[in-house]
Amino acid sequence: MSSKRNDIVKAIERDVDLKQQMIQSNVDDIYHVFSVFVEILKNNGKIVFFGNGGSAADAMHLAAEFIGRFKKDRLALPALALTSNPAVLTCLANDYGYDHIFARQIEGLVDVKDVCVGLTTSGRSQNVILGLERARTKGASTMVWTGSSSQGLEKCADHLLIIPSDDTALIQQGMMLVGHLICEMVEKEMFPK
Repeated sequence: MSSKRNDIVKAIERDVDLKQQMIQSNVDDIYHVFSVFVEILKNNGKIVFFGNGGSAADAMHLAAEFIGRFKKDRLALPALALTSNPAVLTCLANDYGYDHIFARQIEGLVDVKDVCVGLTTSGRSQNVILGLERARTKGASTMVWTGSSSQGLEKCADHLLIIPSDDTALIQQGMMLVGHLICEMVEKEMFPK
């Protein structure tokens, strides 16, 4: 086998190893995320996703799965990504500073019925932390999805989902697995027929 083919095999094996670890450490957490989302949606709340870089793209992807559809045609579920509007992001970064791009949007868009989901692979994204803190002051439920090297986030989030890795790419792959799984579970629960 050539070295490039061997690299591919090793990368896939790392992903498989992560998924095995997630079976051991995340099943209860994933079920908890599902339960929170269903409760929020059944009480006419919305799911608000946000993050930086790849996590910004993941936030948009997940919001689209809820608004659109995942596996079945059904009514739209209320979800949004705070990373979708470049005019808002650049305005807030310019006028208030980049650390405040999510907190300011949460101030205007989120209420007590909602859940705010911060995605941060490092757990150190100041704008995500400030966004979660602002959501808490508004009485919204808060959740952070992050990697294993994150510490102290329990201070700003009601619910933690820790992907058991410190490798950014693997954390993102784990988050997307969780996101897709949750979408499927929520669809089955909210639209059983």
